Amino acid sequence: MPDGRVRVVPSLLAADPADLRGDLAAMAAAGARWASVDVMDGHFVPNLSFGPDLIRSLKRDNRVRLDAHLMVDDPAVLAPAFAEAGADWVIFHLEACARPGALLRALRDQGVGTGLAVKPGTPAARLLPFLKEVDLVLVMTVEPGFGGQRFLPAMLPKLRTLRAAIARSGRRVWLQVDGGIDAASAPLAAEAGADSLVAGSAVFRAGNPAAALRALETSAQRAFLRSTGGATCR
Repeated sequence: MPDGRVRVVPSLLAADPADLRGDLAAMAAAGARWASVDVMDGHFVPNLSFGPDLIRSLKRDNRVRLDAHLMVDDPAVLAPAFAEAGADWVIFHLEACARPGALLRALRDQGVGTGLAVKPGTPAARLLPFLKEVDLVLVMTVEPGFGGQRFLPAMLPKLRTLRAAIARSGRRVWLQVDGGIDAASAPLAAEAGADSLVAGSAVFRAGNPAAALRALETSAQRAFLRSTGGATCR
């Protein structure tokens, strides 16, 4: 549950595919308590990646919480498998789901955290009707599919709109961003209201990934506190 602290969430898509377990353990040792698993089907986005067995395996021997970000054509078919595999959150794209409310309810019945994601071209207004049903909303700050892209500053007003709407709702909902998060963009996203920042290349391809993770969290936290006047939730 959001508590006023910004989380930098390492994206395993940018980790060493031959040593995901080792890279995740290194992130945990650096202080990460949450990592993101991108799930891509080659249709909704032009790339292929991980399945539920990866989450099942990684959850056996670590305490890092995992979100499954489903970038797939029919999330209603795949989402239950990721919940069953042990994902702490299952996030799916509003653009890909004909009945998002029904899928959110089904996931809650499985006891998993729920999230809705939108691509850059989808307005914030489409997420607003679901704020009372989700634990997390995700704004893509690049076109999804591949890591290493540049952050889209045009997404900052969308973040501000959603942060204000979350505050009005009276609920604690994570506002997550994914795409192009680095030393320059992390404070911008946090100052606009994001409190969960998915970072891939900026962490795993740094000379010192642990130090990069901590530096991103520090700068993002300062920016987030500026935007909230120093208020936190306890």
